[in-house]
Amino acid sequence: MHSHVFDQAIALTATGDDCYTGATSPAYANMVGPFGGITAATALNAVLQHPALLGEPLSLTVNFCAALADGPFAVSAQPVRTNRSTQHWVVSVTQPGPSGAAETVVTASVVTAARRTTWSVDDEPLPAVPRPGELPPYTVPSPVAWIQRYEMRPVEGAIPHTWDGSGSDSRSRLWMRDAAPRALDLSGLAALADVFFPRIWLRRATRVPAGTVSMTVYFHAGSAQLAEVGHGWVLGQARAQAFRNGFFDQTALLWSETGHLLCSSHQVVYYKE
Repeated sequence: MHSHVFDQAIALTATGDDCYTGATSPAYANMVGPFGGITAATALNAVLQHPALLGEPLSLTVNFCAALADGPFAVSAQPVRTNRSTQHWVVSVTQPGPSGAAETVVTASVVTAARRTTWSVDDEPLPAVPRPGELPPYTVPSPVAWIQRYEMRPVEGAIPHTWDGSGSDSRSRLWMRDAAPRALDLSGLAALADVFFPRIWLRRATRVPAGTVSMTVYFHAGSAQLAEVGHGWVLGQARAQAFRNGFFDQTALLWSETGHLLCSSHQVVYYKE
């Protein structure tokens, strides 16, 4: 039985205490380097498969220091502090630089926790939108490989078809899931949080170079709740708050079809005129 292409892309091999090796996947290639979501999922996977892991992820912050080059990389995942119910991790991804010496291309921090059952509520309800079956399949007009790994059905704010500078809003809503069936898990959710194209493309209807500098995902669901989603659809919403002097921020919310808020995300993105 062959593993899913996503699991192949985030696969890591332990090489010693806190150390792993992996390699980029052409299936998740972006315009420069791999899709940021697959890189975030890989960093998280280093923590999830660590033998010292306590609980499940609360938050994941990934800083993209440089584009990963196609090929192998090394990952370090260290539990720097373990408390009674929370655990703090520092992760780094390195690749050989021009001189052959290892250079850091990604840094990340992860907080995990042993959750306990308490009073809970979602203050961001699932928006009233058409269901996935009521929307036509959508092919994103993009040559990059990673786009083909997801099935998407936009509700609003699809990528512009005409780049004429007429944009007026940065909000997108779309249903999404893996194109090849795969049960949703924590790594898959981390990747889905980065599916949205740069908000500046929608707000300006102008294609400008842009790339994520740092992104954080806050996990509101654990493995058990994600297992209920299975290969079901996830509704994602993304919008920007401010564009200024070469950088903008982008928030995202992801809900299950049954209305549970699975995660929220915030990232800062570089753009060039």
